[in-house]
Amino acid sequence: MNTRQAGVLLHPTSLPNESGQPGQLNEQAWRFLEWMESAGLSIWQMLPLTEPHEDGSPYQAVSAFALNPALLPDGWLDELDEQGFADFLNHPPHWLEDYALFMAIRRVHHLASWRDWPHALKSRESDALNEFAQKHHAAIQLLKKQQYALQTRWRKLKESANRKGIQLFGDMPIFVAYDSADVWANPQLFKLDENLNPTVVTGVPPDYFSETGQRWGNPHYHWQAMRADQFSWWRQRVAAALADFDLVRIDHFRGLQAAWEIDANEETAIHGRWVETPGQELLDALQADFPDLPLVAEDLGIITDEVVALKNRYGLPGMSVLQFGFNGLPDNPHALNEQVENSVVYTGTHDNDTSLGWFESLDEGARQWVMEQLAPIAFDKLSAADLPHQMPWPLIAGALDSVARRAVVPMQDWLMLDGEHRMNVPGVAGGNWTWQFDWANLPPELDTKIQALLAQTGRLANSQCE
Repeated sequence: MNTRQAGVLLHPTSLPNESGQPGQLNEQAWRFLEWMESAGLSIWQMLPLTEPHEDGSPYQAVSAFALNPALLPDGWLDELDEQGFADFLNHPPHWLEDYALFMAIRRVHHLASWRDWPHALKSRESDALNEFAQKHHAAIQLLKKQQYALQTRWRKLKESANRKGIQLFGDMPIFVAYDSADVWANPQLFKLDENLNPTVVTGVPPDYFSETGQRWGNPHYHWQAMRADQFSWWRQRVAAALADFDLVRIDHFRGLQAAWEIDANEETAIHGRWVETPGQELLDALQADFPDLPLVAEDLGIITDEVVALKNRYGLPGMSVLQFGFNGLPDNPHALNEQVENSVVYTGTHDNDTSLGWFESLDEGARQWVMEQLAPIAFDKLSAADLPHQMPWPLIAGALDSVARRAVVPMQDWLMLDGEHRMNVPGVAGGNWTWQFDWANLPPELDTKIQALLAQTGRLANSQCE
């Protein structure tokens, strides 16, 4: 496979769906693979596939392992391989029983957090759990069937992608939600008090963007307990992810060197503190399991020398985002002339505006300066018919022409869509994670245009680098 790759960022829920529901793992997913192949793209990156809470954010899931049942197409139960399901139950994933029980209890209690469940269920008293499991056997079995159907369908999709020379690129939040099967089933692995409430929570300190920092609220890991059992939970988590994906991004990678701990009774992140974490020990254990360690470090934001050293120790690629690269400051790692080979370059991410929306938000002077930086690349790589001055193509050309080994472009940018189509606005509670495209949005011969640009930049799938 070509060592210079290009791809697309699109969460499966953003696939077209004629019913008006979020995208699913149906014929549309296979059609998308066919479109990628025709365009010469070889990486499909997506957001976490785990089941979100009611706000829809893939980064706050009810399980770090279970896939999102909303991805199942209508009629999935009629297509279920009952014999394969029986085999699945005879050799279930280690997390399945706790997940199914957790979700069944959660639904009976009207989606209340497990901290508000009856004490016997909250504290996992065996008699209470057994009684509940017997009473709600059918609901628990259905949850298990969903996971079998999802895993079966996903593995088929991955096989199809890999046969086409397409790698699936996943995403793993470094922390997990408090209201999750993982914390409920493994309280000893998290910093909780005698009442099973978090003593400290996650976030980041005050910075240029926020005077009070960000208080995410996830519980922190009890790293001493994790070290004592040789990081078993983390190793199982990464193993599950790498069974589903060819490559996985670790979100907030800097938390594997040090994490910002905030006392749980603090309302903001101001009075937190950096606490070092045994990331090197963890990565050593992961490398023993996976010698190639196919991980990508999300290293955006203010990154210390210690974090850079940890990333480089394992040869992990980092990230750069071209939208951040035009502030004119020296040593900006996102700037066109500061790109490095062992990285993934993006025009923007799921948290950014679309590139067209970003460009339109700039004042006229800033737009002119951006175009002056991009013009040599755009005119060299784009034909007159491609309108070199039309965003987002100049920025796409900049990403594809960079030295970075991998370049990923959000689907919204391939489709030249404006800011009305962005996936997420950080800090805004509603209206996120719902964007979908329609095949009718694809400009004529878009795949041909992409293929030509990939050929010019040495990123065309299954071609040889010159």
